[in-house]
Amino acid sequence: MAERKPIESWLTDMDGVLIHEGTPIPGADAFIKRLRESGKPFLVLTNNSIYTPRDLHARLNRMGLHVPVENIWTSALATAKFLDDQRPEGTAYVIGEAGLTTALHDIGYILTDHEPDYVVLGETRTYSFEAMTKAVRLINGGARFICTNPDETGPSVEGPLPATGAVAALITKATGKQPYFAGKPNPLMMRTGLNTIGAHSESSAMIGDRMDTDVLAGLEAGMQTFLVLTGLTAIEDTEKFPYRPTKTVDSIADLIDLV
Repeated sequence: MAERKPIESWLTDMDGVLIHEGTPIPGADAFIKRLRESGKPFLVLTNNSIYTPRDLHARLNRMGLHVPVENIWTSALATAKFLDDQRPEGTAYVIGEAGLTTALHDIGYILTDHEPDYVVLGETRTYSFEAMTKAVRLINGGARFICTNPDETGPSVEGPLPATGAVAALITKATGKQPYFAGKPNPLMMRTGLNTIGAHSESSAMIGDRMDTDVLAGLEAGMQTFLVLTGLTAIEDTEKFPYRPTKTVDSIADLIDLV
């Protein structure tokens, strides 16, 4: 096996790695503190498109995790970057929350239901039948279908919630059109994130709690990958996949000394 370059930059998932159901995971504060003191480029990533980076900064800050706004990268930002590259100053019909609509406004997109270039589906807690019906008709009318992330369920205190991927499947069933997913495991999210901090994949590492999104995205982007067992994946689950992380550890606390 070829020798890996030293890790000069870090990407880490948020839910299941740094926090769990609104509570910091032991060691997360020390890991973030070590990252900031090291001066190494880093990003905290999330496939959830509901919140803006400022919202997430405030949320993490309340938990004692001091992550600057510019070090937060969401699937909404990755989606906006993709659309800005593909069709600058375009138009979109959006199903989603402030994290997504703000990201699209910031790149100069016009949000409209009149012959939009794209239908963009993101995370929301208030999916409406009316909005989904409009999305189906617009896609059938020629709008291109984009989705922030493929996660079929999301975590909550009460248990799993239907997420973006589940709603995307409903729209696909009604239109026959598959969406383009901008978020993990698409390596596009990793590469655009790395570009924002001036980092290179061969000297970067990705930390996550899911094999099918975090580890896969990091692997396909050419990064070292670390799986933590504080989220959705148990150690026995790793054998079900045809790929493996670079290393599996109990939690983020086990990675502090690598920074």
